[in-house]
Amino acid sequence: MTGFLDTPSRVAEPFWLAVTGTTLSARRGPGGAFATLLPAEGDACLRVQVVGEPPARAHLDLHVDDVEEAASVVCGLGAVVTHAEEGLVVLRSPAGIAFCLVSWHGERELPKAVRWEGPQTSLVDQLCLDIPAVAYPRESVFWSAVTGWERRESDLPEFSFLESPARMPLRLLLQRIGPGVAGVHFDFACDDVDAEVERHVGLGAVVVRRVPGDWTTLRDPAGREYCVTGRSPFGR
Repeated sequence: MTGFLDTPSRVAEPFWLAVTGTTLSARRGPGGAFATLLPAEGDACLRVQVVGEPPARAHLDLHVDDVEEAASVVCGLGAVVTHAEEGLVVLRSPAGIAFCLVSWHGERELPKAVRWEGPQTSLVDQLCLDIPAVAYPRESVFWSAVTGWERRESDLPEFSFLESPARMPLRLLLQRIGPGVAGVHFDFACDDVDAEVERHVGLGAVVVRRVPGDWTTLRDPAGREYCVTGRSPFGR
């Protein structure tokens, strides 16, 4: 699984390189729209894409053995294809969440959490699917069926998560939201939320809201929200 940061320009890329401790790959695709955030160790699971229209947002890619076969399966579960080419199918879930099916190339080494001078440790290890309440029952069943991962309830009623297999770089969290547009955001795991948030703010993020003892929501320089959570960065 790969998490994509979709931004109308490259304005937020230096920020994301700094907060994740990664380096940028060579650009690729039409106009150099795509690049990968390369960790110091392990296989990359985060990428950036310059898109034509706002707002800044995120999506996920599912890496599969056979893209065409997988697309047939997920369409049977309720997804709709919006674009297809060799090795890539772009789809929308029943609630409208954009995702892609791409070919798997044997990635299996997990990126390691980064130790900062705070001295906290952090990494992006979770994609949160933000799902309007009216669509939540069907959407949660859809993602469990697509991934084959069992859905489990969280301690908080608005959240559930999918039990991913070992050595998967990103978890999937499902969040029930009020009226609004379904989407995806990134979550950091860290062992000191306050220190990590201070580091992000120093690099250009803005705090949106704090949930003491649990997480803080921030906004990156492109206006995209993400969270820093108090989950262990060593929990995979």
